[in-house]
Amino acid sequence: MNIDIGISQAHREDIAKGLSHLLADTYTLYLKTHNFHWNVTGPMFQTLHLMFETQYTELALAVDVIAERIRSLGFPAPGTYKQYAAMSSIKEQEGIPQAQEMIKLLVEGQEAVVRTARSLYPSVEAASDEATADLLTQRIQLHEKTAWMLRSLLE
Repeated sequence: MNIDIGISQAHREDIAKGLSHLLADTYTLYLKTHNFHWNVTGPMFQTLHLMFETQYTELALAVDVIAERIRSLGFPAPGTYKQYAAMSSIKEQEGIPQAQEMIKLLVEGQEAVVRTARSLYPSVEAASDEATADLLTQRIQLHEKTAWMLRSLLE
């Protein structure tokens, strides 16, 4: 069935492609955060274990919102590790880093998601896609705040 939501096919396709990259970054950060939750050790164990759980739980919810926006625009949402690895700007972590390094890597991941989300604005604005703009604004606010909170642990 034809989609007639006031956004052209070309604009919807461009936005869905950008959102797919955001989905890949978000899912990759989710996996990294969950891995660190399981494997953190040291004197900050309890604090970091709980903080990472809060963060990966939020990221798990976020991937659903992003994927559903892609579907609302009329395109399939990527959903495999292979697709995410190819599209994500966040690299997987080999081995288990020390707690301080985990925090640093998660700051970098949060900031990467912000950059990816921010990069979509030109396409979203060109299409007058307020729904995606709202989603991006919410994601950026959350990731910037989370990066700040993580950075504060390194000072």
